[in-house]
Formats: sequence, structure tokens, C-alpha cells
Amino acid sequence: MNRVIVALFFCCCCWPLPGTAQTIKVNPIGVNVDSQGATTALLTFGGLNKHTPAEGCWCGDLIPAAPDLGFKCNPATFFGCLPGRFNLSTTSGNQAFTDIMSIPPSVSRRAYQAAASGDESRFFYVRRFISTIGGPDEYVPVTCRLTGGGARAPFALTNVELSFDIDKPVLFVKRGDKLPAIKAEISYNGTGRLKGRWEIVMPGEELPAERDLLTEASLPVEERAQQKRYTQLRRFNIFLPPTGRYVLAGPDVSSVPNEAEGLYLILLRIEATDDRESDSDLAAVGAGAGVVHSGAVAGFPMPPLRYFVGGEPSAQLTSELALLWPVENGVHLRGNPLNFSWTEIGPATFYRLEVVDAQGRAILSALVPSGTWTYRVPPWLKDKPGGGILRWRVLALGQNGNSIGETPWRSLRLTQ
Repeated sequence: MNRVIVALFFCCCCWPLPGTAQTIKVNPIGVNVDSQGATTALLTFGGLNKHTPAEGCWCGDLIPAAPDLGFKCNPATFFGCLPGRFNLSTTSGNQAFTDIMSIPPSVSRRAYQAAASGDESRFFYVRRFISTIGGPDEYVPVTCRLTGGGARAPFALTNVELSFDIDKPVLFVKRGDKLPAIKAEISYNGTGRLKGRWEIVMPGEELPAERDLLTEASLPVEERAQQKRYTQLRRFNIFLPPTGRYVLAGPDVSSVPNEAEGLYLILLRIEATDDRESDSDLAAVGAGAGVVHSGAVAGFPMPPLRYFVGGEPSAQLTSELALLWPVENGVHLRGNPLNFSWTEIGPATFYRLEVVDAQGRAILSALVPSGTWTYRVPPWLKDKPGGGILRWRVLALGQNGNSIGETPWRSLRLTQ
């Protein structure tokens, strides 16, 4: 089948030829994308009978995948593959698979440049599925149509930044002091209602996992009610016009608690809304009944906003590695959850937390990956004998495991 026939076929119906052996289907089969920036959309694949998903890639043209199992990317028009850090795909429902297609601006620009050179104003996202019983791979394409990123694009968040109205890398406040104003700077595609709530994680509460920080629309429908819930500060329900940027005011700072000492997290929780361009029809792929609304989908977790109530840290909070919490000579009640936290530095691949007793004997050593700036110690720490005096520090490790930075030791006293 030549290139012209393939292009006409996908512009008309974007579906494998009748009578082929392909069993996997996708919905939606085509999406509008921003020609000048990032675009995110939720895709539902159904019919994964003894198949496991592999890579998803973009290209400007398709070629048949023998033996008649869909269409795969033409290597001569390859644009790139879904970056691992944006891969939020997961199995779902009845032999289904939820894929968050996050198109980087670099892919959109390549597609736009190809269209400006005379190619058609569309390209393709192709997900490969590997047979677990030794059969051939299947390829399922989705048509991506270049647009201006306005009202006809899926309503999706492309970047979110939370901050206090103060220029400090880490905010420390004293008990009872008023916090600075809070805001969220949001970049988005499409248009729709931004609906959700502000929540707060108190000291000692279980910290949210990464999937708890995803927008509701970024999860399969059966997982949406399973996200952890915390104390609600304020709700919001705002219509966003197709302008691409919005500054969302945070909760009233008078309602933000700051009495107990410790680490607080302010969370921006975004709920799924009805948006026709973002809908995924489960019935169309045999994965269930009804339409999944996915307005305000995002290919990344919402960043939490941190602040600490207590004394100012002794370390200089710059771009260097520094301890945050507990403070120097802090007092912690045995039996309560204990979290250690620190600042992050760019070159680090891992961080190693070291905890010793007053005599310098090792009690705990924990290795956590870069991007993790806090660690909750196991409950057995409270049962350690001795006077309850601990010392702790954090080391930053590079790719080869060598130390590229370390903090001074800090003391902590455990009490009954």
C-alpha cells in the first residue's frame, strides 16, 4: 500500500483494514494537538488478550505491519518516543490499558516543520503490543491533527508551578505566624472547567504517593476513588478560556494550619471534568460501558508546596545539600511517625540517609532515589535502647555511587 493510500485511509477512518487479524482497539482514534507546544490526552486500548504494552512513538507516516496487524511507524519519518518520565500508562479494567499520551514540544515542532515543508498537517502516535505467547507484535496507531492548541484541543495541563508570594527556596515559619499568599501558575491546552480543591498534609500523616498527586483525569476510572484524601482547605470551580495560562489563587492563608511543629505539604488536587475532546469511550474498545471524562488530564504529578513550622535550619539554604527537618537538637515523641527531609541538588542520582546513636553506632542507613527529599523511618526506631539521642546526616551520590556532597551531622532527641 503506497503512502497516498495510507494517508487517505487514516484521514477517513483511522482504523485497521477489515478482515485483518488485529484484535486491539483504541479510543479516541484521533486527537487535536498543539502545533507549537506540549499536548496530553488519555487513550484507552482494549482487547489486550495475552499482550503486554511496549513503547509508544510518533512519526509522520505509516507502513503496514505484517502480517496485517495494524500499521507501524515508517522509520524514515520517525519523530521520537514517549519519554520514560512521562510514561503513566497502566493496565485497566477488562483486558484494557490506559495510556497518557504526553507529546513533547520537540515532537510537535518536528511535525509542524514537516507540514510547513509540504507534508500533511497530521502525524501518528503508534503503540506497540508484544504477544506473551510468542505471537507477532501488534501496532495500534492514533492520528494526531495539528491545531493551534485552542478550544478544539483536549483540555490538559502542560505545566503547574506552586509557590508562596515570597522569594525563598524553602519556607520556615514560627508557630502561629501568618503564611505568605499561595498561588499556582498553570499552563494548559484547550478550554474547560478547572475543578478541584486545596488540601494539606499535617506533620506525622502518611505522605502522598506519586499516583496520589496525579490529576484525577490521569488515572483509569477504577483508580480515581482510591487516591488518598487529606484535610480540605478550599474548593474551586473555574472556567478557563483557550488562552493557555492561568494563575490560580491559593486558599485563604488564615485557614492554613501552622501550630504543630514539623513538615506540612499543601496539595493541589485537580478533579476530572467533562470535556468532549478528552473523552474516551470504553464501549468502543470492549473495555466496559460508558464514556470516561478526562478533562484536565496531565502527564505529571502535581508538585506539592512545602513549608516547615519550627526553628530556622542551621544550614544555609542555597543550592548546596542541606538538612531541613528535624531541626538541630529537635525533640520527637517516641511512637509518632518520624520523617527526615533535606534539600535536593541537581547532579545527585541517589541520597543516603545515615542515622547513628550517641556513641556513633549505626542504627539506620537508607538509600532513596533523586527526586525523593524525605524519608519516613521504620517504627522499630522508637525501640532502640540508650538515652534517645540520635545523630543524622544525608549524603548525595552520583551515577557511579561516589559521594558528591554531604551535610554536617545533626542531633535529635527521642522522648517518651
